[in-house]
Amino acid sequence: AAGKLEVSMPAVVEVEIGGTARLECNFYIPGNGSYTYINWFYVSADLGEEWLCHITGSEILEENTDYKGRLSVGEDKALSISKVTVLDTRTFVCQVGAGSHGEGENRTELHVYKVPEAPEITANSAGISVQSSDIPQIAQCVSRNSFPHPNITWHKNGEKLQPEEKKVKIPTTLTRESSGLYTVSSTLFAHVTREDRNSLFYCTVHYWLRGQSHTVESQRVNVTVFYPAEHVKLQVMPSSALVKEGDDIRLVCEADGNPAPVFSFYKRELEDNWQDLSSLADTTSGVLDLRGVNKSSSGLYRCQTLDLDDMRQMEKDVELVVNYIEGVHVKMEPSSPLQEGDSVRLSCDAYSPVALDYQWRDEKGSLVGGNQLFLSNLTFETSSNFSCKVIAPSVPGLEQSKQVAVAVQGKPRIVAISSPLYVRQDEVVNLTCKAIAFPRPSVHWNVNGTAHEYVENQHIASNLTVRVNHDLLRAGAMCRVSNSLGVSEKHIQLLDQKTPESKGVIIVAIIVCILVVAVLGSVIYFLHKKGKISCGRAGKQDIARNTSI
Repeated sequence: AAGKLEVSMPAVVEVEIGGTARLECNFYIPGNGSYTYINWFYVSADLGEEWLCHITGSEILEENTDYKGRLSVGEDKALSISKVTVLDTRTFVCQVGAGSHGEGENRTELHVYKVPEAPEITANSAGISVQSSDIPQIAQCVSRNSFPHPNITWHKNGEKLQPEEKKVKIPTTLTRESSGLYTVSSTLFAHVTREDRNSLFYCTVHYWLRGQSHTVESQRVNVTVFYPAEHVKLQVMPSSALVKEGDDIRLVCEADGNPAPVFSFYKRELEDNWQDLSSLADTTSGVLDLRGVNKSSSGLYRCQTLDLDDMRQMEKDVELVVNYIEGVHVKMEPSSPLQEGDSVRLSCDAYSPVALDYQWRDEKGSLVGGNQLFLSNLTFETSSNFSCKVIAPSVPGLEQSKQVAVAVQGKPRIVAISSPLYVRQDEVVNLTCKAIAFPRPSVHWNVNGTAHEYVENQHIASNLTVRVNHDLLRAGAMCRVSNSLGVSEKHIQLLDQKTPESKGVIIVAIIVCILVVAVLGSVIYFLHKKGKISCGRAGKQDIARNTSI
């Protein structure tokens, strides 16, 4: 073997379309001899061996016009082919001649590849029925521009799907484009169930590269699945245990089919008759709104569904309980007219299907629990409106109130007058008289004027506007309050408020006095300087006599 010419080449060389393929040709010549020639050619199934080039020494002769301009030979005699295409997928042969050592050759398989583009998946957009007799189309997957052609598999929720008679079909179409690249199209046909409404389908493209398997996955898609309803649910929103009179409630009917069925609503009446409420409902969404419900709204309600595909009907009932309070009344004992010093008991009662609590309030907001309120030693001031509030603790917001007036009778009692009142002659003043009494009294004045009355519960106030004159100052005014039980009178005294002297007059008088004293002092001083006045007693007497003249 050591005296034989040997030629070695890689069995396979892979290169991507458009790249450059380098085909190495290594040879051994015994005795370190040199080659005489090297021939490169490829094997054609149709034409046999097709020569590419002939190498002798430093001369290279290209003999194939199909590869003209794409061939080059390196110093190591390796053949490079640029801009490879799918047509270059061939067997290339390197033949070496070495004179007396004979001739040897070897070959390389050139594999050209193109990685497929990411697959495009298109789901069925029309929807698929679980009751379909034919196997429906789920989706289509297309892989473009690959070489050699890849394979496509289908998956559902991560599990590979296999063709199965009458259940799963996966036809595939292979198309070779003008570029020599392949387009592969695969379509998935399969029956679906209602569980597939959430299933995710996708396809995977498989191809080989450098002896290893590679994959590219498509996006996940979901298809619309049509299936009949198996269950119907009817509920009251909010919870029926909390519904009270006056509430707005909603009956919501739900079916687990797709598409949703047609909904109808009914209410059971007497003798098992059913009142159709569908005209008040949204029959497509399954919603019935009841606004301001009352006691009569309680009862059994029914939702009925109709599947338009198979005309199958289903129904569901729900009991609506409207909590209420009725018949609130207050009883007063004794019921006869009350006098000051009497006692009274107020009893509050009502009816409700749920437990009730009672609260009492007066006009001041005082709060007492229990359905009875006892008031003793009544006075006019005790007279008030009392309110009984009835509350259902188990139903938030359910309450009613009833008022009762506790009126203590008695003759009028004048509690305030504007006396004494300081006034001036001809002045316009307001005379006030306030009293408390029940039954409501009337107020009279013994003088003429304009009267205005104000009444609040058992209190009455009268304001009389009058002009002050001499008679009013002298006699005053009388307020007389009377009702069927008696009369009360009180006198209002008016006092004359004298007009004080003007402060300006007093000031002027003081100034005049000061000036008189000053002038008198000046005269005395002048006379003294002239000698007309002596400082002795006689002089003082003269002055006294002169001033008395």
